Amino acid sequence: MQIINVKHPLLKTQRPLEDTALIMGFFDGVHLGHQKVIETGVELAKQHNLKSVLLTFDRSPRTVYQHEKDYRYLSTMERKAQLIEKLGVDYLYFVEFSDIFAQLKPQAFVDQYMIALNAKYVIAGFDYTYGKKDVANMQTLPNYAQGKFATITVPEQLINGQKIGSSAIKEFLTNGHIETANMFLGYTYQNQGTVIHGLQRGRTLGYPTANISVDGCQLVPAIGVYATRIKINDTWYSAMTSVGYNVTFKENTGVTIEANIFDFDEDIYGQHVEIEWVKYLRGEVKFADAAGLVKQLEIDKKNTIKAL
Repeated sequence: MQIINVKHPLLKTQRPLEDTALIMGFFDGVHLGHQKVIETGVELAKQHNLKSVLLTFDRSPRTVYQHEKDYRYLSTMERKAQLIEKLGVDYLYFVEFSDIFAQLKPQAFVDQYMIALNAKYVIAGFDYTYGKKDVANMQTLPNYAQGKFATITVPEQLINGQKIGSSAIKEFLTNGHIETANMFLGYTYQNQGTVIHGLQRGRTLGYPTANISVDGCQLVPAIGVYATRIKINDTWYSAMTSVGYNVTFKENTGVTIEANIFDFDEDIYGQHVEIEWVKYLRGEVKFADAAGLVKQLEIDKKNTIKAL
């Protein structure tokens, strides 16, 4: 898969030479609903001997149109590209969602980012919009297409009657329902980050931890203790991981992510890691002393091993 980063306007040299099946959407998290849209586009490309092209953005349009602050993402650009590549897309376009780009009228957007990408089919989810929702949606897109391409609308995808959507998944994650979030994602949720120095209290308790600072503006699951896996140097290790405030020792650290990695004893400060959140074990508890905490950690380890 080739990745093309676009700073508006799209250059002629960045356009594909072949005709394309163009897949549109922001695809934060690339969940099961998104996967259905992407797979539809990839399959259509194969059927008609076209190249599959996916066009998305470097940030959520909500941060530009609605000026949302502290917006949290289910996937970084790198993670999104990784997930999209697995689905067989040929070309991935990341467009910088700048204020200038956001001002494009619907017809100009269609002309410059659909027709210019040689689209013979444009594939998107039922709720895809490209500007004001009441003006630029999948129902009105054929009017802007001017007969240059066909539109394929992928219907709403449901699990147990609930829409598979990024907002629902974020709610699951922030409420500790990690297994439900994973079911809607179709894979195990991840954060990526760097191992940083902490207070090293875990070592004195017999449970040394790697403190992880996540990349960018990723959403971190709810406060609590989790069964996790952590990837270090291309190897996955089992771990139990705490997201919390260190309430037992009253340390003003803010929220930290601390992973106790099983059967591992190496210096990994400064290394980039990936952490998979498999199962929520319990909430954060304030213990009377260190001995009470250690006793609970022994239980957490057994539960983690069982979960993994």
